[in-house]
Amino acid sequence: MARILAIDFGTKRTGIAITDELQIIASGLTTVETKALIPFLKAYFEKEAVELVVVGEPKQLNNEASQSENAIRLFIEDFKKTFPKMPMHRVDERFTSKMAFQTMIDSGLSKKQRQNKALVDEISATIILQSYLYSK
Repeated sequence: MARILAIDFGTKRTGIAITDELQIIASGLTTVETKALIPFLKAYFEKEAVELVVVGEPKQLNNEASQSENAIRLFIEDFKKTFPKMPMHRVDERFTSKMAFQTMIDSGLSKKQRQNKALVDEISATIILQSYLYSK
C-alpha cells in the first residue's frame, strides 16, 4: 500500500503529516514554508509512494468557509496542475489548532516549546490525517 499525506495549509507555513505504508498510523512529517510546498511535495512523491493527499478544510462554526479558504483553493488549483493524477480529499479542520495545542500541553511540552507554531502546524496536520483515517 502507498501512504496518505495530509496538509494543514497556511499562508506562511504548512504542516505535513503522513501515514505508515499500511495506512494505520498518522505521524507528523514536517512543516515547510508554504512558498516551498509544491517543490517539497515533488521531491517527496519521487521518494515515497503516496496514493492520496488530504487537505484540511477550514470552516467557521456556522459551517461557512473561513477566510483562508481562498488561499487554499489557489493552492489546490496549483496542486492539480502539478500533480494531475494525485487524488485529493478535503477534511473539516475546525478546532485542529486548539486540539494540537492541547496535545502539546498533555505531552508535557514546556511553554517555550508550545510557542513553536511550526510544531502546532505539524500536529494539526496529524490530527487532520487521523480524522480522515477514522472516517474511512
